[in-house]
Amino acid sequence: MGMVFGDAELQRQFNPVDVIELVAANRDWAFERHCDDEIAMSVEGVFSEYAVTFAWLPDNEALHLGCAFDMTIPEHRRVEMLRLLARINEQLLIGHFDLWPTEGAIMFRHALLLSGGADPTSQQAERLLGSALETCERFYQAFHFVVWANKDADDALVCSLFETVGNA
Repeated sequence: MGMVFGDAELQRQFNPVDVIELVAANRDWAFERHCDDEIAMSVEGVFSEYAVTFAWLPDNEALHLGCAFDMTIPEHRRVEMLRLLARINEQLLIGHFDLWPTEGAIMFRHALLLSGGADPTSQQAERLLGSALETCERFYQAFHFVVWANKDADDALVCSLFETVGNA
């Protein structure tokens, strides 16, 4: 697999998705690999089971992660969900949430740039997945509050980020 930039051609030693497969196998994570450039796995979280996909995008030299969960956003709550996503995305240092209109689903997305023929490390792969899951878990309840409790974006975000301290 080669890429041409000007007169220089860069050759990768292996597909970056291979690293994800090795990490998944070493961690005993169930995964499916339907093609060379994509791997899908299911990861159990506290609030949901997450469908995680890693895809190698050679034209961008990027390893893309998509993390979705089973929560369909009804049409009448989509505008408020978009408001919530905007407020959440303002707080995120890496990655972002999207609302996929055709499915009415929320997905966390992030990409690891591997320009110049760089290969991902297993630590980067684990951190990329860990960060996605932590972010989804952190905001899951806010999504739930907007969809099922009919809260507005600001109230949903405040309720989901409220953490109790001490014992009752």
